Amino acid sequence: MKIIEYGKQNREVIMLLHGGGLSWWNYRSEAELLGDRYHVVLPILDGHADSGKDFVSIEENAARIISYIDREYGGTVLLTGGLSLGAQILTEMLSQREDVCRYAIIESASVIPSRMTNALIGPTFSSSYSLIQKRWFAKMQFDYLHIRDDLFEDYFRDTAKISKRNMVSFLKASTAYAPKPGLQKCHALVRIVVGKKEPKGMLRSAQLLREMLPESIQEVKEGLFHGEFSINHPDRYAAELCEMFRTAPRNNRN
Repeated sequence: MKIIEYGKQNREVIMLLHGGGLSWWNYRSEAELLGDRYHVVLPILDGHADSGKDFVSIEENAARIISYIDREYGGTVLLTGGLSLGAQILTEMLSQREDVCRYAIIESASVIPSRMTNALIGPTFSSSYSLIQKRWFAKMQFDYLHIRDDLFEDYFRDTAKISKRNMVSFLKASTAYAPKPGLQKCHALVRIVVGKKEPKGMLRSAQLLREMLPESIQEVKEGLFHGEFSINHPDRYAAELCEMFRTAPRNNRN
């Protein structure tokens, strides 16, 4: 597993899991903002550029990250955040290990399976995969995703490195994922974030997570599309993360 780290001299660990088709630079700005106070750990998810391992399943990727936390950080970290596929992996981590982190930010996680979308992924990518290495097509996709302009070169470079097999695998896993009952045993203080302009299915997913985690905090971000909070507003993300620590119940601060 390839890991990018900031603030290694700091004791408290924040781990942030990027979105599907992206990479660690999804959270680079947050890491730069938080690295003076926290040890920020940015794993590259399985199946993505330079990860060193093919994608198998959300469940396996979650288990691998938990094993890494066990080995490097004694079984738990201060906070884990995730976007989209990263948020699904985080949700699975919380299902597999109730105390893997003390705080969690689940952003734009789809947890209501879509059979139709899942069935279309294979045929769609069989005919269009070669286009991802075309700059014009990558720019069209990039603009559709509402990612800020300065990240395009990172996006184009790393998306073009993802194999068709891996891309189909993680997209199919993402559209089939549903949270496990073990999530309800989670000990973390969880914040569920979704953009107001996201598809209705994503808003319903946020509500389902809120129902499974009745002690969680749900926030619908006005004017934001999928993933825009962490990708396009890193200052707000970092500030609100720190505010989460400051206002948490005392037993979560220890």
